[in-house]
Amino acid sequence: MTAATHSPLFPRTPDSADAVLEGLDPEQREVATALHGPVCVLAGAGTGKTRAITHRIAYGVRAGILQPSSVLAVTFTNRAAGEMRGRLRQLGAQGVQARTFHSAALRQLQYFWPKAVGGSLPRLVERKIQLVADAATACGLRLDRSELRDATAEIEWCKVTQTVPADYAYAAAKSGRDTPRDPAEIAHLYTAYENLKSARSVIDFEDVLLLTVAVLQDRHDIADQVRSQYQHFVVDEYQDVSPLQQRLLELWLGDRDNLCVVGDASQTIYSFTGATPDHLLDFRERHPGATVVKLVRDYRSTPQVVRLANGLLAQAHGRAADHRLELVSQRGAGPEPVYVEYTDEPAEAEGAARRIRELIDAGVPAAEIAILFRTNSQSETYEQALADAGVPYQLRGAERFFDRPEVRRAGVALRAAARFGGNDSLLDEAVDLPSQVRAVLSGEGWTAQPPAGSGATRERWESLAALAHLAQDFAATHPGASLADFVAELDERAGAQHAPTVQGVTLASLHAAKGLEWDAVFLVGVAEGMMPITYAKTDEQIEEERRLLYVGVTRARERLHLSWSLSRAPGGRPNRRPSRFLDGLRPGTTPTVGRTGTGALGGIERGIERGTGGGTGSGTGGGLMAVPRRKQRTPARCRVCGRTLIDAGEMKLMRCEDCPSDMDEGLYARLREWRAAEAGLSGQPDFCVFTDRTLMAIAETCPDTPAELSRIPGVLDRKLRRYGADVLAICAGAEAVPEPENDPLNDGRNDPPNTADDAR
Repeated sequence: MTAATHSPLFPRTPDSADAVLEGLDPEQREVATALHGPVCVLAGAGTGKTRAITHRIAYGVRAGILQPSSVLAVTFTNRAAGEMRGRLRQLGAQGVQARTFHSAALRQLQYFWPKAVGGSLPRLVERKIQLVADAATACGLRLDRSELRDATAEIEWCKVTQTVPADYAYAAAKSGRDTPRDPAEIAHLYTAYENLKSARSVIDFEDVLLLTVAVLQDRHDIADQVRSQYQHFVVDEYQDVSPLQQRLLELWLGDRDNLCVVGDASQTIYSFTGATPDHLLDFRERHPGATVVKLVRDYRSTPQVVRLANGLLAQAHGRAADHRLELVSQRGAGPEPVYVEYTDEPAEAEGAARRIRELIDAGVPAAEIAILFRTNSQSETYEQALADAGVPYQLRGAERFFDRPEVRRAGVALRAAARFGGNDSLLDEAVDLPSQVRAVLSGEGWTAQPPAGSGATRERWESLAALAHLAQDFAATHPGASLADFVAELDERAGAQHAPTVQGVTLASLHAAKGLEWDAVFLVGVAEGMMPITYAKTDEQIEEERRLLYVGVTRARERLHLSWSLSRAPGGRPNRRPSRFLDGLRPGTTPTVGRTGTGALGGIERGIERGTGGGTGSGTGGGLMAVPRRKQRTPARCRVCGRTLIDAGEMKLMRCEDCPSDMDEGLYARLREWRAAEAGLSGQPDFCVFTDRTLMAIAETCPDTPAELSRIPGVLDRKLRRYGADVLAICAGAEAVPEPENDPLNDGRNDPPNTADDAR
């Protein structure tokens, strides 16, 4: 996984202003040299927009046209701001402020609050949901967890759109919002929330922007001071600006026009937060003399991926669609997108995991593969499937890299070694920076080979391995760098939240994937009800769902897999259909709306799953081929209460999570001991043999025969052949000892992977 645009980790700093422009295409160069007046950059996905605007700033600074301290570059995430600061530093443009809207506003608010208001700034609460819960209690509203989350989102929307409680009902109806409760109740809750904040002397993140706007509007002396500090502004992802952020930007600017905005209306996917592309699309009306540059050369994706992306937008309608950019791939040809249909969601997850396992075995790094889904609730099924297939993964949006305990401890150890390395015996045999870093990390648990442990153990090792790889890259581009230099680099990255790459398949929602890219992308759950999501009712909401799928498609560099399932649970009614957005793009379909002419892209095939039933489907090359189809599975039911199971973990246990367990604790302990020994012999993590839930299910059912064992989810054909005899022996009371991998009598252990069962 990398941020958009592929570049070396540590490129060399250009030696002159003109050198900054080297390697830019004509349109990017036009952006970089347009340093005066309003500039609007319409940049399609993968066209190098961040490269263009960072080189613009760096060129202005290196040429002496821009003073670093007079430039403020704003974007929407700490990661993006950190990446921008890192690129500017590499280009020799230190001192430029690159921040999020909230970060820049908070810094100004903290500085000017004593002068504007007096006293200290009220405490900032990072999570408002507890305050909303307390406000709901105060006004007699009972909200479940889902309603509480949705009500909190409504309050945030009100604040960024500058909607007061009295106007909420009208504004929500006008915007077509699906309110979680009666609008009058939400307005009442909003009022109670604001009163509670005042009583507790706290502010939230939206208040940071509102208060900064208020100070700059009311205190002209403070506004003049801010404007004297910043004379040049750059706004990235301008299509996602909210009315409140636009107002703040206007106050920063005053009557000046030294503003450069960058965006793509076709990537507007945050309207539920108050974002609107209108500010981008109306830019020339507000600034008639603006320079407008379009970036359409796609350096990220192959022509096959780009053709599908263009095809999606060709069928769109609405104002954003009228301003769509037709991307032109600059890469060589690659494989066609693959479309796969499965019987149910677990089968879809298993199919994706199997294909990913094949890619990794073929040499594709796990970090260059992603599974993207519409909602976070879809994640668990894919986590379980990847674990069953022995594939490491990481959740996008989980704990920050530099906040991980093992990374913090490693940082302390490296800092100590940099200061007192002469007295550290670990460094006695280290001859260069990478070996010094590896020596220090070895004291924190890093080893040359990954551990044969469970998920948490592997995740800790991956974190330390990422630091070791970073040291190798840093040394390659900074000859003679010391351990202290590397520690300084880590401190810079921690401040910017610019984490090194961790080896593992990325699991992320489509919203969280914005701004990232991978060699191979699996878009899953591309079915009606999920894409577009069920609650997308209006034309505008449907079109935003289309744009969200477009964002997902354009994350892929080379390989793109799109899949859907006909039912949610095994044996369920197959009443789903593929997303309407694929109509006219996948083989055998015609477009439902809008303009098209792209023709069918790629091929469609049926999921290759356990079972040998007949079936046909067209492969990626467009020809027909016979593909084994999965036998129709009966619904999974709890063996205690009989309820139909849909959760992947519960299906593993064959019972509801809350139903009583009759697990044989002694048997479970013996199975875990056997699994650890088996994994050690084969040099793989424990969960690649069997997951904990599968072992729990075995210990609860205590099977006597291979047939009984095979009915346990997670014990599929290949694993039954490989481990069945040992597991049944342990269930019968024997102390099974794993046989060495090279034992010629160890039937099946060294067989080549079976295509249909390898992921299980």
